[in-house]
Amino acid sequence: MIHIVFNQVEVDLMQQVMALDETLQGPVVQIRDDFAVGPLSGLDTEEGWQTRLDWWRGLSKGAPYPEDQVGSFDDRKTVAALKAQLTAEPGEQIWIWMGQNQHDVTGYYWLIPQLKEFQGRVMVLYLNNLPFINEKGLIFYPSWLWEIRPAEFLKAKRLARPVTLSEFEIDPDEWNKLVQENSLVRLLEGGKKIAGKEVTFYDDEILKNLTGEWQKATRVLSNTLNRMKIKTGDIFIMWRLKELVAAGKIQAEGDIDKDWKSFDVRLAGKKETAAELAADAGS
Repeated sequence: MIHIVFNQVEVDLMQQVMALDETLQGPVVQIRDDFAVGPLSGLDTEEGWQTRLDWWRGLSKGAPYPEDQVGSFDDRKTVAALKAQLTAEPGEQIWIWMGQNQHDVTGYYWLIPQLKEFQGRVMVLYLNNLPFINEKGLIFYPSWLWEIRPAEFLKAKRLARPVTLSEFEIDPDEWNKLVQENSLVRLLEGGKKIAGKEVTFYDDEILKNLTGEWQKATRVLSNTLNRMKIKTGDIFIMWRLKELVAAGKIQAEGDIDKDWKSFDVRLAGKKETAAELAADAGS
């Protein structure tokens, strides 16, 4: 079997799971793009794919990642390799692992139309609305696979089922709806229902982590990512923070165009430092 996951941390997680259960042995393949954000139009063409790639590259300026990392992978090639392996090995199966979040589900929607010819050999494990036991022995409902302890996957594997012929017909229609809508933010609203939102959806999450005091932009980023209930990636959040600076809602000090560590931010129109308050009092 070939395991498909949608987050890098889950590649390591699946290795831990396989160490506990040899019946799950097999390569782990990651679909790396985050289709829950960004343009989707024309991804079946080189022009459309390049548009999306350029969008990611624009957002990633100043990010603490190697410059060649963004765009260094091509999920289309990953899928082509999977299909070639399935064709060469008729007994091989794919197991798609999904958590209850928009990142995994949109990745599934992008992937599934490309695997229709292998119906009956494509399994899905969608761990939505399912209770698991955490490290403290308490029941919880995870949104992401990486929240689940490796030992808990031993019972989760029983949920594997083939993607049905009906799903191979209907799920591509859901993907096409997302493409036509082409919102820049997409959220999971229950089950496998994805809804488009405004690009400003996460802005309030950023703003509520700011005050009139200067903070490192990276600190605001970290606090936002840790506190927000509906998760998205750091590159997208930092881009929105910079857009809020451009809109005049956040004030920046330093070089915003250099890297993420090179500037501080605070709410625009606020004065809370001792020097500013003293200056106001003396004027």
